[in-house]
Amino acid sequence: MSESLRVVRRSFLVGLGIAVGGLALGSFARAEEPGGPGAKGTAGDGLRPNVFVHVAPDGLVTIVCARSEMGQGVRSTLPALIADELGADMARVKIVQADGDKAYGDQNTDGSRSVRMDFARLRRTGAAARMMLVTAAARRWKVPAATLTARDHAVFHDATKRSLGFGELANDAAKVPVPAKEAITLRPLSELKTVGRELPLVDGADIVTGRAAFGADVRLPGMLTAVIARPPVVGGKVARHDPSKALAVKGVKRVVALPAPKPPFAFQPVGGLAVVAEDTWSAMRGRKLLEIAWEGGDNAGYDSPSYRAKLEAAVRAGGRVVRDLGDVDEALAGAKRTVEAVYHAPNLVHAPMEPPVAVAKADARSCEVWASTQNPQSARAAVAKALGLDEGAVTVHVTLLGGGFGRKSKPDYVVEAALLAREMGAPVRVQWTREDDIRHDYYHSVSAQRLVAGLDGAGKIVAWQHRTAFPPIASIFDGATYAAPGQLAQGVLDVPLSIPNVRAENCEARAHTRIGWLRSVANIYHAFAVQSFLDELAHARRMDPADHLLEVFGPPRTWSPADLGVAELPNYGQPLDEYPIDTARHRRVLERVTSLSGWRGRAAAKRALGLAVHRSFLAYVAVVVAVVKDAAGKIRVDEAWIVADCGLVVNLERVRSQLEGAVVFGLSHALYGEITMKGGATEQSNFRDFRLMRLHEAPRRIHVEVVESDAPPSGVGEPGVPPVAPALTNALFALTGTRVRELPVVRTLAV
Repeated sequence: MSESLRVVRRSFLVGLGIAVGGLALGSFARAEEPGGPGAKGTAGDGLRPNVFVHVAPDGLVTIVCARSEMGQGVRSTLPALIADELGADMARVKIVQADGDKAYGDQNTDGSRSVRMDFARLRRTGAAARMMLVTAAARRWKVPAATLTARDHAVFHDATKRSLGFGELANDAAKVPVPAKEAITLRPLSELKTVGRELPLVDGADIVTGRAAFGADVRLPGMLTAVIARPPVVGGKVARHDPSKALAVKGVKRVVALPAPKPPFAFQPVGGLAVVAEDTWSAMRGRKLLEIAWEGGDNAGYDSPSYRAKLEAAVRAGGRVVRDLGDVDEALAGAKRTVEAVYHAPNLVHAPMEPPVAVAKADARSCEVWASTQNPQSARAAVAKALGLDEGAVTVHVTLLGGGFGRKSKPDYVVEAALLAREMGAPVRVQWTREDDIRHDYYHSVSAQRLVAGLDGAGKIVAWQHRTAFPPIASIFDGATYAAPGQLAQGVLDVPLSIPNVRAENCEARAHTRIGWLRSVANIYHAFAVQSFLDELAHARRMDPADHLLEVFGPPRTWSPADLGVAELPNYGQPLDEYPIDTARHRRVLERVTSLSGWRGRAAAKRALGLAVHRSFLAYVAVVVAVVKDAAGKIRVDEAWIVADCGLVVNLERVRSQLEGAVVFGLSHALYGEITMKGGATEQSNFRDFRLMRLHEAPRRIHVEVVESDAPPSGVGEPGVPPVAPALTNALFALTGTRVRELPVVRTLAV
């Protein structure tokens, strides 16, 4: 390839002639401009009641989306919800992506929180604007505001068949006092056209035609590109290096040393040497020619097999009691029979399709950033700290994200771009490669768990003991070796068990890599162990696994912390009285998924099915997976069913899509996902050795059902993942008679 040839994703797609044809994506305005905090504006500027809504005198309504779009549909959902409450016509709405700013409140797009945390708040922003427009019309017509309605981008007085467009009222409405929060009146839910509907994907046409701007698409005049050789071991640093061969590459400008981080590492870059060049190809060529000797540091002795042995020894020895109900020791001592199993799940990598990338330009007084970030406020704070600036001097523009899964809420790559931009005195784009992404991630934690159950003479479960060990996320912030309650409330503290004696313990585990949250976080390994063990108990008791789960959940009821045997229960940031643990909802999704999948007739149909149910991020999800052996004797996944009760649904199409994606995500990691360490360094480097599920391996059909619910909105993006792995391994037991107690499955079975 000629060094002068540059093919970018956008021109490549357009050159292929990709088009959407007659696909109906809805009448949304394109949304490219970065947004800033709202202001009252000047006279004649229209209505700007808050930072999210502006009504111009020409009638154009601008709505700011403060969350990051990475395929989950927030730009298609949240602005439509505001517009619906306002009464705006989406054909006359422009959606603007917010910059990072505290004025928007929480902008962190992870934790499955966008709709569940913003539903009422964003409705109020639209309602405030509506009430001000209605008041302006009432004053002009000298009629009571209660006699007016706002719909179809206008205010109507039906009694006299008069109407005024939003644009006609905008300047007068700007003179109306903004209503206080407690005075804002929301529409009845029945009037909202968005709720429970399949909304068009606002960015769909731009994405498939290559017009959408992702992080790597940002181009600034005079921009340079950097790739970085990072220490292979976390906490390591450059011992010595020779940059001469790299500097001899045409287009390479400089080799810049980045500062080594000091523990705890948090969101600091890991250090290393940056090769800064005129283009990506030159930078990558230069990096390959760097001669570097690395100093390993404190984590250079970290090896996955020996660390696994330590975790398993820890769960056999015991740890801190975090859940205690009844007397487990006495119950186990008096049990007629005990059942025990130890489960292991490895480190995982996020591996979004778009590796991390950020562009920055900086000087001594300010910094401006363009980044595919899930948390622009965190990126802003981290850049300000690294450059010694006030946060007000840092601007973070958010591009579309090519996937995230939690990786892009950690802004180390953004800080790298800012540091290099200041050093070079020019805009710099830091581009991670796939190898960088896999070798230097914030890994999903490795874990070991030991579960023991005691059965009485009648076969009833009288005791449950659960021990879990994993290096916690808090380790990157304060060096913690025990998990915080929030992580333990993801499948340990919060599992409803109608068993009289229950105890859970958290065992110490020291981190030797950067640990971070990945889609569904600790629920992944906890659901794998708990739901696998419950299936083991069902077979030990000679019960149907579905009937067994119904017995363990007990009758429909809500559970208090005391019922669970805990002093208090973190509940994904929501009060338990509003979002209780409700076994009626567990039972509902379980009964529905078994009905859809033909669970009761599986023997006659010669189908090997596995079942799992889990509550996470306030949603209840049940999964059934079918596995078969083909003519050559190879095991494969045949079908999958997923049923979710995620409370009130706004955008039904995106909910279904995320649940379907969760099945593939969960199956991929369960079958193949594994990151291993040797000498402190990651052994995997790309998709050739960190394998993902391929198209021909995916279920031939994924059946998705969303249960109608009058509960408040819950999470959606993450709750579909946890039950997938145990549903798969339970199905594999039904097919082969072999228990899978370690992930990935390929370690136990040839699939």
